[in-house]
Amino acid sequence: MIAAIVIGVLAAVVAVALVVAFFAMKNAADSKFARSGKRSVSSISSVGVSASMPGGSSGAATRVHSDQISSRTPAERMDSRFKGMGVFAGAVFAVLGLKAFTMQVLNGGSYASQADNNRYSTVATPAPRGYICDRDGKTLVGNRSSLTILADPDVVDDPNVVKRLSVTLGVPHNVVRQRIQDSSSGAQSQRVVASDVRQRDVAFIAEHSDAFNGVSIQTRTVREYPYGALGAHVLGYTGTASEDDLSAVREGRTIESGDDVGKSGVEATYDDVLAGEHGQRVVIADADGNVREVVSETQPTKGSDVFLTLAAPLQYQVDKALAKLVAPQDGVIGTGKGVAAAAVVMDVRDGSVLAMGNYPTYSPETFIGGIPQDVWDVYNSVDSHYPMLNRAIAGQYPAASTFKAFTGLAGLQYGFATDKASWKCTGSWDGFNSGDVQKCWDHAGHGVLDFHGGIVNSCDIVFYDIGKNFWDAGTSQGGNIPDTAMQDEIAKYRFGELTGIDLAGEEAGRIPSAKWKAEHYRDVPEEAVWRGGDLTNMAIGQGDVLISPLQLAVAYGGIATGKLMKPHLLKEVRNSQGDVVVSFEPEVVAEPDVQEQHLKTVREALHGVATENEAVAALFSRYGIDAAAKTGTAEVQGKGDYAWFACYAPYEDPKYVVTCVVEQGGGGSAVAAPLGSKIMNYALQYDKGKLKDVKSVAASSGTSVAADPSSSSGRMD
Repeated sequence: MIAAIVIGVLAAVVAVALVVAFFAMKNAADSKFARSGKRSVSSISSVGVSASMPGGSSGAATRVHSDQISSRTPAERMDSRFKGMGVFAGAVFAVLGLKAFTMQVLNGGSYASQADNNRYSTVATPAPRGYICDRDGKTLVGNRSSLTILADPDVVDDPNVVKRLSVTLGVPHNVVRQRIQDSSSGAQSQRVVASDVRQRDVAFIAEHSDAFNGVSIQTRTVREYPYGALGAHVLGYTGTASEDDLSAVREGRTIESGDDVGKSGVEATYDDVLAGEHGQRVVIADADGNVREVVSETQPTKGSDVFLTLAAPLQYQVDKALAKLVAPQDGVIGTGKGVAAAAVVMDVRDGSVLAMGNYPTYSPETFIGGIPQDVWDVYNSVDSHYPMLNRAIAGQYPAASTFKAFTGLAGLQYGFATDKASWKCTGSWDGFNSGDVQKCWDHAGHGVLDFHGGIVNSCDIVFYDIGKNFWDAGTSQGGNIPDTAMQDEIAKYRFGELTGIDLAGEEAGRIPSAKWKAEHYRDVPEEAVWRGGDLTNMAIGQGDVLISPLQLAVAYGGIATGKLMKPHLLKEVRNSQGDVVVSFEPEVVAEPDVQEQHLKTVREALHGVATENEAVAALFSRYGIDAAAKTGTAEVQGKGDYAWFACYAPYEDPKYVVTCVVEQGGGGSAVAAPLGSKIMNYALQYDKGKLKDVKSVAASSGTSVAADPSSSSGRMD
């Protein structure tokens, strides 16, 4: 750089010197001829010459002085000009010479490097994604080889080759041209003409390579799902990077146009981990950008493998049970119980999720190469009941009687319920003396029962009374406890908050309050008023309460152990050498401030549901399981009842919690309890090493018929 500056300065100095010399010579020549003229040319007088000058005196003559006349001959004047031009030309050539010396000698290496950069282009080649495995190492999402036909960009200018590709591959001519013209993956990159090409077509192109100039065959990898739709909502799917993906690349991640990226589920959450390192293909391109030669190529590096907490054999049984319940006949929804269902199995000791099932479901393989529009339309139709929705984390449902464990704890905390207290259920209740009677699910009434009996029989009257006590004791009614006292106790179990599971799309649910209601119904003033009935409805898990199956699993795990664990799906990450580089550490997110005696009271009541409630006790007795449980039947306006069930086992040493919901399925004890107890049995069988079978799971057919109206004949628990 310094040398270049010095050369530039010297060039300027030389140019200035030459210009100065030029003008000096010119001035010298002019002076010489001027002096010579004065000596040889006489003055010209006005002898014999006179003129009248306008405005002048008559007879005045104009005199021309001799020093105003040059005596140089034309040849002498031309000689001076030629000498000047020579000096100027010399200056120009001197500057050009110095510039050439600078470019070729001093900066030659730099310009050569820039020329090479213009000549060579580096094109990224996609990397295989890492595998997704279950907790025991069984591959749930892998890669398979895909024969891919690629074409150089300039092939589009050869109509014969384009036509041969169209005929050989069975792809319309205009589609072939369009794919070759697509430069979204880079100007010099090869264009994908067809993927998953038949072996015979590949063989034909290879044998007639001279007829397919610029066309090559490459083996690439695409996602493979050996078990079909198994755990689809957890695993997720991949798709071609969109403009949003390219514009929002996270630090440390490289995304090239045309790459596959995770779009949902684990594929999206751990996309950075699963994505490998791109390979590089260095090519020589001409001035038009056409590839003329491949100089070098480095192979891409496969991404790291992600091991989940899912247990594939258990996930298979959960998926199969949900499908059999909802769509037993050829996958048609409505031929069984309800229109949709979801279930969660979680280890209460560390928060690991062993199974998360949803029905209807979908096949992630459908998205390979882009999902067809007609399939996408089916997946988003009312008749299909939205198979891509992960109801386990995003479904928002009234909690129904499963909520009584938490409103019961709230009542115990404030003394509105005790071990010694008793209530009389006649089947109806009007504690506010308003004439607006609230019913128990058992319209005949349960008679006299205590708190334990209230949970075992799921008596609504007991919990209406607890809710009324909270209303009466609130500050707005002249009492001495916060108006949100019940909500505050429920919130200790993290309802109304995200659980923090490592999946996108989770919903927080809702614990309603006077403030929430005023805001929610601000445009309908008559509905915005918070009333005592809002608390009595909340006490039985109705009204505006909304929860998800995962939230309920975390909360029941909190009752079982006294701790709320953060649910998670990641077990560990292993690099390409098989070394564990990341391991998940269990996280306790809260230890609810609840008296141990109150927890014991609620635990014993839940145990009573599994041992004293005739219908539920028979289910667990069949499997030989000692559990704690709660049923629930949620009423939803304009729809059939939603069936709920939650349980944990073994009772004395809890390991697993199971929650499930069946949309428009009917009663909790009649529909959800058989499902939940069966899933708990599978979980304990897996724990003993007796559950190993894993098979492919079919996606939902996308068709449905009207649900059986007999499954929605009113609450039963």
